[in-house]
Amino acid sequence: MASATGFVPLGWWPVALAALAGLIALGFSAPTAGRAFRTGWLFGLGHFALGLNWIATAFTYQAAMPAWLGWVGVVLLSAFLAVYPGLTMLAAWGLTIHRRARDRLSPVAFLFAFASLWILGEFLRATVFTGFAWNPLAAIAVGGFERPGLAITAQFLGTYALSGLVVLLAGCWWLAVRRLRVSLAAVILAALPVAMMLAPWPMVGQRPGTLAFRLVQPDIRQEVLNEPPWFERNFVKTVQLSGLPAAEDETRLVIWPESGVPDYLRPGYPRRYYQQATFAADPEIARARIATLLGPGSLLLTGTIDLVISPEEYRATGAENVVTAIAPDGDIVGGYAKAHLVPFGEYLPLRLLLEPIGLTRLVPGTLDFRAGPGPRTLDLGRWGKAGVQICYEIIFSGEVVDPENRPDYIINPSNDGWFGAWGPPQHLAQARLRAIEEGLPVMRATTTGISAVIDAGGIVRAHVPRHQAAAIEGEVPPALSPTPFARLGLGLSLAWGLLLFGIALVALRRRGV
Repeated sequence: MASATGFVPLGWWPVALAALAGLIALGFSAPTAGRAFRTGWLFGLGHFALGLNWIATAFTYQAAMPAWLGWVGVVLLSAFLAVYPGLTMLAAWGLTIHRRARDRLSPVAFLFAFASLWILGEFLRATVFTGFAWNPLAAIAVGGFERPGLAITAQFLGTYALSGLVVLLAGCWWLAVRRLRVSLAAVILAALPVAMMLAPWPMVGQRPGTLAFRLVQPDIRQEVLNEPPWFERNFVKTVQLSGLPAAEDETRLVIWPESGVPDYLRPGYPRRYYQQATFAADPEIARARIATLLGPGSLLLTGTIDLVISPEEYRATGAENVVTAIAPDGDIVGGYAKAHLVPFGEYLPLRLLLEPIGLTRLVPGTLDFRAGPGPRTLDLGRWGKAGVQICYEIIFSGEVVDPENRPDYIINPSNDGWFGAWGPPQHLAQARLRAIEEGLPVMRATTTGISAVIDAGGIVRAHVPRHQAAAIEGEVPPALSPTPFARLGLGLSLAWGLLLFGIALVALRRRGV
């Protein structure tokens, strides 16, 4: 579990590196393949169980299942995710240690093999079975709000290769301890990780922007977010935080969080679906109301829900978690549907098997959400080109931007009200990694915090803490030129992994094995 203390909100990176060094030592000394796998798996079980403790909090906001089931879910999910470090350790052990005489082992070869395979393991964890990329080791390298720290190298490495670098830094401590005596090499190995983590890495993306924005955090608590009696007062609170209406000769971008509008804003649904509207059972009137309140110079990007209507049955057969762009005249000028959906949050896997035994979604309702087509860029005219990533999907490295139509900025509306004290700061740290990788600013508007403006160098220029109703206004930070990662994508991280593996093979040959 100690390794997970390196993530925010604790940020104890020396403890995390020491724990990783211990893992490497145990894996290197494992006498059998089974022991090597168990070592990695047990490490992963504790690592994920502590780092993902916020998932248990989500179960306290629903009445369909007992709250204690949340801790069962954390343990079961952690047990599954732990397979990845287990297999990583097994592969590194098998490739560098199996059938070799103990006096001819190469610790350097093992370390580089393990680091390279960790990169592959994190990539697979983010991909297999729709993926769950939360808390890559690279997040340990994200510095304070004012400086990105070692994480700035993600623009050249990508997140997964940066995780491999974190493994190498932990391995330096392991190699230093293995020398069993004080020497210049041992001192360098011991000092290198500290120097890398604390170095004053250069800051980029500090130029001022030109597009005015107002980003709203209404602090609408999860207990009342989905309650119809609260819909109108929540809407009014959000509008009041949006500031005075913008004049026609102004150009202002207004950003509301996920679940920002409870009304259905698109036309064409059976009328019964509009009956619980906050203002009028007519989507055009609802949009016109919003446009009037924000003013003729404002364009709104807000989270809401679209329905999937069956033309044969004329009823909703599914839903989409979307961001809708509403122009000053009330027209919808763009939309994005969330592509990476949350299992058990937005849909129930194996519904026919799990629903009869009492398991259900955490989000109210019986309609499963449908995934959108993936990254899209919304061309909003004088309000620029917006990339959109809703809530949790910002954590997926290399999957946040349409490479054929690079946006000017990314908006990341979210509802982090489910996730206790640990989830929101971890979410923010991963959004900062996306900004660094892509060289694009990220604008995070959340229901309860942490909302933030992140520039293209990963620096948090402004933020609103958890459980505070407030707004941020200013100019959207400018984008940088495409970074190496933005140009090459995940292939860059995997190429670094291949390089590390090549170094491991060279180290093996130099040992004559």
